[in-house]
Amino acid sequence: MTPTPDSRRVALLLIAHGSRRPEANADLEYVAGRIRERGRYPVVQVSYLELADPGIEAGGALCVGQGATDVILLPYFLSPGRHAIEDLAAARDRLGEQFPGVRFVLAEPLGRHPLLLDVVEQRAREVE
Repeated sequence: MTPTPDSRRVALLLIAHGSRRPEANADLEYVAGRIRERGRYPVVQVSYLELADPGIEAGGALCVGQGATDVILLPYFLSPGRHAIEDLAAARDRLGEQFPGVRFVLAEPLGRHPLLLDVVEQRAREVE
């Protein structure tokens, strides 16, 4: 049975590459916390492609465990390289097989979003 729009519970699964350095992974935790505060998504979960936990599939399972009917996999990557295209698509497909009643969709990486231009210029102005 497909959930009606009113019964949907959409989760946002933020995906970064992952690092052995906890301070590098803390950036994604910060972003997730700020997104949670905005209240648009009832579930906001971090996950990592490698080198840190939870991995993507474990993160997706955590979303489902919190009642998600739809999970948006959002790559916290700048460019659509092999990881963002092939690896994340494969993880999405595996999650769909593991949880057939849940809709998993893969968003675009951040790179060409027009607001990113503002961020780049702001960072440059900070050190002029």
